[in-house]
Amino acid sequence: MKTNYFVFLFLVGVMLTCCAKKSTIAIGKKAPSFSLPDPTGNIHKLSDFKGKKVALYFFPKVGTPYCTKQACSLRDNFSILKEKGIVVIGISNDSVEKQKKFSAQYQLPFLLLSDPEQVVIKEYGGKGLFFNKRKTFLINEQGVISGIIENVDVTHHAQQIIDGFTATEK
Repeated sequence: MKTNYFVFLFLVGVMLTCCAKKSTIAIGKKAPSFSLPDPTGNIHKLSDFKGKKVALYFFPKVGTPYCTKQACSLRDNFSILKEKGIVVIGISNDSVEKQKKFSAQYQLPFLLLSDPEQVVIKEYGGKGLFFNKRKTFLINEQGVISGIIENVDVTHHAQQIIDGFTATEK
């Protein structure tokens, strides 16, 4: 009986290993597409931004101290990011209603997109509700991931984004 149980566990492990979807998230790979609503209900796709640099950042929850600090840092440096041709998009699993209040409260000039089913979050490598840590994907004009910021500094995130794009252009 024990042997059958261990054989079963082994076969399940093999199936999960063989059949699991391999992550395509890597520098130099095409960024996974998405289609998500903003706080006004308009749908945005990654393809809408072809020909532009995109800083796609994932955040855990609107209104939390670090998410607010990160969003406000991006807001306060938005004109510099815009001047450098960088589009900023934030994604969380919060509802469009919560994002709408958050965006209005802090006067955020960039897009927030809602992924309540966590489809895009998981596509970009998140597990469960989110990533183990904050991540930002730098996507070039051709829709290819040119950089990944894994150690996000919520106070200086805009500069990390600028530095990341600058490094990939050399």
